[in-house]
Amino acid sequence: MRGVSSCASIRTLDRRSRTNPSRRPSADVYVIIGADEYGQKDVLAIADGFRENADSWRDLLNGLKKRGLAVPPELTTGDGALGFWTALRDVFPKTREQRCWVHKTANVLGAMPKSLHEKAKSDLQDIWMAETKKEANAAFDLFVETYGVKYEKAVAKLVKDRAELLAFYDFPAEHWKHIRTTNPIESVFATVRNRTRKTKGCLNRKTALAMVLRLMMSAKKKWRKISGPNRLPEIIQGVEFKDGIKQLQTAA
Repeated sequence: MRGVSSCASIRTLDRRSRTNPSRRPSADVYVIIGADEYGQKDVLAIADGFRENADSWRDLLNGLKKRGLAVPPELTTGDGALGFWTALRDVFPKTREQRCWVHKTANVLGAMPKSLHEKAKSDLQDIWMAETKKEANAAFDLFVETYGVKYEKAVAKLVKDRAELLAFYDFPAEHWKHIRTTNPIESVFATVRNRTRKTKGCLNRKTALAMVLRLMMSAKKKWRKISGPNRLPEIIQGVEFKDGIKQLQTAA
């Protein structure tokens, strides 16, 4: 597949669309999308498996390695699916993790009264919209202090992934909108979910995979390149970024 090796040097976005065919309520379609050094997005892998299953994800990731993805991705963005992260750490232990802020926000608010959702959501936004990691950490601490006593479970959901939620600050600011959420892939799967919902009960394993693949290939034609593609070779070369800004290399 074109750009597989290069994609490994940047990042991948992961998410699965539940096909939920008759008599297989736990079946999912697993998909990995990546970007190469030119900023072009592509579908790297697609397969079926069981929901949040580490073995299924591990097989998919190992398949990428066998096909030529020799260099680990620099960053992977996803939700809190434990199966995926377990598999990633086994196959690509050096790859950094970024948790999706959209999913995390929904999880945190789900453990709080609806009357507080608007304010809490705004306070969470203050974290990931901060200009620097220092400011983000300050907003993070304020959220914990404000809600921690009364809504311990909600705050615990946030705190457990603190480092992974703020990983994007170590990458170019031009890329932040692409890597701090799984929206780039979730928008594609909105169409996939709608179609599979309409054909529920009429799909088997092969037809489900074939349909998802066709929908992905069709959606791919409209994908835009990642912003700031000139930054991608710098990431590959190991250039350091702090708060989204390239750090000048000093002579030894």
